[in-house]
Amino acid sequence: MTRKLTITVEDDVYEALYSQIGPGRISRFLNDLAKPLVNEAALVASYAAMAADEEREAEAYEWIEGLIGDVAHG
Repeated sequence: MTRKLTITVEDDVYEALYSQIGPGRISRFLNDLAKPLVNEAALVASYAAMAADEEREAEAYEWIEGLIGDVAHG
């Protein structure tokens, strides 16, 4: 099921969407862009997948520890 939605965007945003996405494809583009952001189950699954990535978590931990060192000396 689909619903019609009227949204307002600035002229430059519309022009960029029109030129880069193309006429008749903007609705699909915006739908695909918004869907993972409003679908809580998908968001939870994405966070779980990121947390399960041990290499990514190790890099994030190193980055955070580096920031703490910067704050301690600031």
